[in-house]
Amino acid sequence: MNVTEQRRFDQRYQRHLRMLKLQGLSDKTIDVYARAVRRVVKHFDCCPDRLTPDQLEVYFGLLVDSHSWSTVKVDRNGLQFFWRHVLKHDWRWVNIIKPPKIKTIPDVLTVAEVDRLIGAAQKTMKLLVSACGIKKSQSTPCGTVLPPSCLNAA
Repeated sequence: MNVTEQRRFDQRYQRHLRMLKLQGLSDKTIDVYARAVRRVVKHFDCCPDRLTPDQLEVYFGLLVDSHSWSTVKVDRNGLQFFWRHVLKHDWRWVNIIKPPKIKTIPDVLTVAEVDRLIGAAQKTMKLLVSACGIKKSQSTPCGTVLPPSCLNAA
C-alpha cells in the first residue's frame, strides 16, 4: 500500500474501532472484528473499500481452507460491519459464505429416546459384566459390579 492509501485506511480503521465501541460491542468482539479487517488488508495490500465481490469470494475461499468456520463467520461479520458502519455501503456479498448446517443433538429427549438410551446402557452393562467373567452374585440387580470390599462384608 502506498503512503496515501495507508493514511486513508488508517483513518477508516480508526473510525471502524470507534463505531464498534459506539455500537456497544464487547472488547472481544471489537478485537476479532478489527482483526478481520486487518487480515483482509494484509492479504490484498489495499484498503478494503477497493475490493470487489470476486476478490472477496476468492479470499473467503482461501480462508475456508485455512481457518475454522467460526473464524470465517466472524471475519465475514467484521467486514460486513466495516462496510455498513464505516463505508456506509450495502453489504452485497452476503451469499458468498454459508457455513455448513450441523445437525445437533436436541436439548430435550423424548420418552422413547430416553427408553432407548437406558435400554442400550443396560445391555452394555450386561455385556460388560459377562465379558469380564463376573458372577451374578457379584453384581447388583441393576447390573453394576460391586467392589470386593462390599462382597467380603456380605
